[in-house]
Amino acid sequence: MNRTVLSVGAVAVALAAVTGVAALTAPEEAASSAESVGTAARKPVERSTLVCPSPSTSDVAETAYEAFTPKGGPGKKGSAALYAAERADPQDPADGEENAESDSEESGKDKNQDKNKDDAKDGDSEDGGGSEGGASGEDAAGKGNGKPFLSLSSPGTPVAAETDDSEAPALTGTADGPFAPGWTVQQTTTVAAGAGRGLQGTSCSVPDTSFWFPGAGTAEGRQDYVHLTNPDSTPAVVDLELYGKEGKEKAGQGSGKGITVPPHATVPVLLSTLTPEPVTNVTLHVIARSGRVGALIQSSDRKLGGDWLAPSADPGPGQVLPGIPEDATAVRLSVLAPGGADADLKVQLAGKSGRISPAGHESLHVKAGMVTTVDLKGLIKGEAGSLVLSPAEDGDDAPDVVAAARVLRGKGSKQETAFIPATAPVQKRATAAGNTASGTTLALAAPEGGAKVRVTASPGSGGGSPKSTTVTLKGHTTKAFTPPRPADGKGGYAVTVERLSGGPVYASRTLEHEQSGVPGFTVQTLPDDRSTVAVPESAQDLSVLNDDE
Repeated sequence: MNRTVLSVGAVAVALAAVTGVAALTAPEEAASSAESVGTAARKPVERSTLVCPSPSTSDVAETAYEAFTPKGGPGKKGSAALYAAERADPQDPADGEENAESDSEESGKDKNQDKNKDDAKDGDSEDGGGSEGGASGEDAAGKGNGKPFLSLSSPGTPVAAETDDSEAPALTGTADGPFAPGWTVQQTTTVAAGAGRGLQGTSCSVPDTSFWFPGAGTAEGRQDYVHLTNPDSTPAVVDLELYGKEGKEKAGQGSGKGITVPPHATVPVLLSTLTPEPVTNVTLHVIARSGRVGALIQSSDRKLGGDWLAPSADPGPGQVLPGIPEDATAVRLSVLAPGGADADLKVQLAGKSGRISPAGHESLHVKAGMVTTVDLKGLIKGEAGSLVLSPAEDGDDAPDVVAAARVLRGKGSKQETAFIPATAPVQKRATAAGNTASGTTLALAAPEGGAKVRVTASPGSGGGSPKSTTVTLKGHTTKAFTPPRPADGKGGYAVTVERLSGGPVYASRTLEHEQSGVPGFTVQTLPDDRSTVAVPESAQDLSVLNDDE
């Protein structure tokens, strides 16, 4: 009888080396199974993937990019680079439906196999990784030339690029080795005039298979496009579902079913084509039947400017929306309970001194599968804060919800829009790139107990030295402040938030840039950068017995 002994630790490390971004064991799962597999250690990821949407089709738009990875990743060799994606038009929904049906039986298996194949690629083979700097103007588009649009030269130092090309493409790329943990890219566009004028910003997103977008709309005068970008070498098939105040919306001229996103390509879909009539407030659910995509909504309004709407945090019984600016003139909250049960929520604002309940909106009843929207008039009174949604009653069976807020600044014809989706807490670390010497505000919320946080400014893209400060947060409060700037820094810089101790911390970063009297602004939430993966340290005897007889 032959015995082959396999070490769980060895298997886990091998899997982590292949998949990079996949968590093999959640922390709570590891703790509950300590007797069998021991304590799970957190190991740096070895590969990260990001996608950036096409920035703008306006002839009067300018887009700045900044890429950054904090120091401390594993190994010495690696790369981080973004390449131009192809633009593809949405296919005939009927064709997509047929293709999706034929693919659906194998979607789960194919999705994992495709992801593993893509993640197992050698990041040094064609990246030109380690090359310095970015690009600008026409060269920044990197269209069809096989060269990286933007690549990092070393962890800890940001790299910037810019373009004014109205046909600038979407971008996809990977980072590996020491560049992978915490790799982040900021895309910020200034639109001088027309629909969506103002400041539009987004953090380039991590591809996934499911996204929820509360706060979208198909009303007249507003154009919301969802940008679906496929970073992998096999097609992705995507379904789009819209929910309104009466439940799931009926299909318009486009069904939203079975949309094929070709490899390394992007597909923009106008949401108003998915509803027969204009709808002011909708929630979009993006579902990848096979493959994976990055998804972001670009919202443009003729009167109110526009911005990128990032997805809400995963559905949960409570949600936090951090960093509503102190001079916000209007806040519209959109909530959906995607399950089969109604949700009753407490609505509170965590401000400078503690939590308060907005007058007349202390509670919110959300019917299952129906969008509930409320205008929180007078919510902000010259003090920045964070919306905190929690179950009205204690218990483990509270329904899950997703949420986002549309925030306005300015008055009359000088109003500007930004969106703040609910976000996940900073478990260990999060980073915002693309900060500027003026007009940058960091908001840190501690909705439960107090916490201690370290905030570090990187060197600038044009030089300088990092600078750190430690911030103590009181429980139930939000602290909004100008983050530290690099010493003698030039150009844009990154800000890294590290939770050192205490309760949950939620973070967002606001960029401001006034133009012709319009108070342009954009807000990016900062969820944890997921730079580590849980790997069991101790070995378990997984013997495979082979009977030679």
